[in-house]
Amino acid sequence: MLHQKIKSIFILSILAIALFSCNKGKNPAEEKEAEVLPEDIVELRGDQLKLAKIETGAIGLRSLNGILKVSGMVTVAPQNLATVCMPMGGFVKSIAIMPGNLVNKGQTLAMLENQEFVDIQQNYLEVRNKLEFAEADFKRHTDLYKDDVYSQKNLQQVTADYKNLKAQTRALEQKLALIGINPATLTEDNITRSVAITSPITGFVKAVNTNIGKFVAPTDVLFEIVNSDQLLLELTLFEKDADKVSNGQKIRFFINNETEQHEAVIYQTGRTINADRTYKVYAKINEICKNVIPGMYVNALIESTGIQVTALPSEAIVNFEDKDYIFVFALNKEEGGKPFTEYRMVEVQKGVTDGGFTEITLPEGFDINKERVVIKGAYNLLSAKKNAGGMSC
Repeated sequence: MLHQKIKSIFILSILAIALFSCNKGKNPAEEKEAEVLPEDIVELRGDQLKLAKIETGAIGLRSLNGILKVSGMVTVAPQNLATVCMPMGGFVKSIAIMPGNLVNKGQTLAMLENQEFVDIQQNYLEVRNKLEFAEADFKRHTDLYKDDVYSQKNLQQVTADYKNLKAQTRALEQKLALIGINPATLTEDNITRSVAITSPITGFVKAVNTNIGKFVAPTDVLFEIVNSDQLLLELTLFEKDADKVSNGQKIRFFINNETEQHEAVIYQTGRTINADRTYKVYAKINEICKNVIPGMYVNALIESTGIQVTALPSEAIVNFEDKDYIFVFALNKEEGGKPFTEYRMVEVQKGVTDGGFTEITLPEGFDINKERVVIKGAYNLLSAKKNAGGMSC
């Protein structure tokens, strides 16, 4: 029994000595629980700060020239694109053109037949003949009224009949002109059941949407014609680039991944922002390009003019997980008798780059007059971030 007690006392003594030795060798600073830093904070000791060659500065305004890469398509002005319909409809008697043909303004595209064409011509000639008699009667009764031979009531009736016939004649003239018949040349001997559909502009036939014998309604699109003498570019830009383009700027664009470049000049910028936060810019193509036709997609480069923007040296902006950041001085502190400096990562949006400086869009509420930004050594801070504090351990 005595032997067992002695053995227990001996073991306890060994454990106490070991525990005392362990506590004696530990540094109180090491016993302190490791500090957990926020995700957007990077920390460096004073000696690491010197090795990283960190320099801070202010964000300033600079005048930058740059290149904007945008996309769009080739188009034409509305007055150079014609959709041809027939206001009264009818049966297609003949077609004179095919897709791709060049047509001149006023050239016949097709012939249509319709019984209503005959009816309108007949009505017009009948009303016109009645108008001639009514006009002569009106003049005669007017003279008789002046001589107190005719009553005012009878004159008013004759005048009303004359004006009604005159209105009917003018209305039928407009209907005839609408279907392509000249009222001035229409007589009882040249009434026709067929009318010609003519081209309203000079250009190339883009589409033929009918055939012989088909009945077409007034709303049917029979032909589409495009005048490609003056082609335009319709480009899509993001709203953040709205202040980077203006009328008169030059554009270089490419089609179908070709290496040959074409030139255009901006003549109109959009005045509204679309739901997807983009807006349109329109440019005129300077020269006739045989391989550029309406509807083609293009990639364009816009030479942006020098404007005052918030900018930093390009090396001050780093990319982490597909986002762009800058580092901002947060605070100086002391831990365990050693100096530390913290920097905060701030997400930004990059703009144009020129002369080693890059435009940035800062988050709302960022005060460029108070914040100090890392302008040198940003990549070293990014390395510390990627290594989960490897530089600050």
